[in-house]
Amino acid sequence: MHPMKHRQDAVATPGEAGRAGPIGPAPFALEVTVSFASIRIITEDVDRLAAFYERVTGRSAERPAPVFAQFSGPGATLAIAAPATVAMLGDALAPAANRSVVVEFEVADVDAEFARLESTLKDVVLRPTTMPWGNRSALFRDPDGNLVNLFSRPSAG
Repeated sequence: MHPMKHRQDAVATPGEAGRAGPIGPAPFALEVTVSFASIRIITEDVDRLAAFYERVTGRSAERPAPVFAQFSGPGATLAIAAPATVAMLGDALAPAANRSVVVEFEVADVDAEFARLESTLKDVVLRPTTMPWGNRSALFRDPDGNLVNLFSRPSAG
């Protein structure tokens, strides 16, 4: 994975001060490197959720501890962890309470992947469908209610 680079405003240098920025004259720009590390799902049942994502991805979870599992691959890492791993955050996180994030996996053939998984899915939100922007998607919920999207991009041509 390549780190994302962006510019962050800092103190102006003589040659940079006064140039237009997104909200007015910009001080000089400091390059900051940010590497995307992972998305972590907090769950009361790491084993159940890890087994679900093993079926979805076709990969075995890395399990460095009983309270943690992760799936690393090209593009991103999906981490699954018990509440004990974030206990110091108090009530900032609540297992199975997400209704704003979609966990997405790009696949070569949405229809074939959906057919492979369909008998194990308890909550299908959208059967394989071509979206208005051309992607083919199938959406369903994982055992904790998180929305999962299997998608493929339109073929060029």
